[in-house]
Amino acid sequence: MTIRVFVIDEQDNVATNVADEIPKGTKVEVKGTTIETQDVIPYGHKMALQPIPKGGTVLKYALSIGSATVDIQPGNHVHIHNVESNRGRGDLA
Repeated sequence: MTIRVFVIDEQDNVATNVADEIPKGTKVEVKGTTIETQDVIPYGHKMALQPIPKGGTVLKYALSIGSATVDIQPGNHVHIHNVESNRGRGDLA
């Protein structure tokens, strides 16, 4: 099974799943390293490539897309349950 995740920019600390759902415990090769998924990663969703501490910046496109609301470990599913978005928010303008 080929697992496909896409890293948009070398600075990103997340990768996007561009194939089928990735089961928990799957080893994924990305950026020259192997990361074991700690959660199910649905199609189109992100997984952490490195530790992101609570309050830390989530980077995609080499831009901040939000802040971690909890500590996020490599292989964790990164989505609205553990990130507060800072994109498209009028209250942060």
